[in-house]
Amino acid sequence: MTPRLTSDDIAKLPYRPCAGVCLTNPDGLIWVGERLDYPGAWQMPQGGIDSGEAPRAAALRELREETGIAPDAVRVIDELRDPLPYDLPLDLVPKLWKGQYRGQTQHWFRMSYAGPDDAVDLDYHEREFKRWQWMPAADVLTSIVPFKRDLYAHVLARFGLL
Repeated sequence: MTPRLTSDDIAKLPYRPCAGVCLTNPDGLIWVGERLDYPGAWQMPQGGIDSGEAPRAAALRELREETGIAPDAVRVIDELRDPLPYDLPLDLVPKLWKGQYRGQTQHWFRMSYAGPDDAVDLDYHEREFKRWQWMPAADVLTSIVPFKRDLYAHVLARFGLL
């Protein structure tokens, strides 16, 4: 059952700790996947940080789980010093993470990948994406859900991709 939460209840909820990966190829394109649960919405690999897990380890784990790309196949180029928060739309809060979080605070890492595209395996772990592709930064911003657009613009700008 979905919990009933008021906007005041939601404002009191914590943010879920998360790690995100901006994975680029040698052409400067960014890896994005189209979500299975939100057709037409694309995102970079990201996911929760487990208790006791360092953000960098979580980023590499999430990259592996969501793309099948092994940690030793990428190079960490940069990371943002401070985590960035975003709020979910109010109607999504009760539906995600059992209504326990108002959004996420994300630790972002830029990584490069020069391996073959056929190493990507969306079924490596629990499948989250319908399909994937390499996209220019400007297209990433127009392809993601609107509530993450400002955060993505900040991340891409800070990594020098916009």
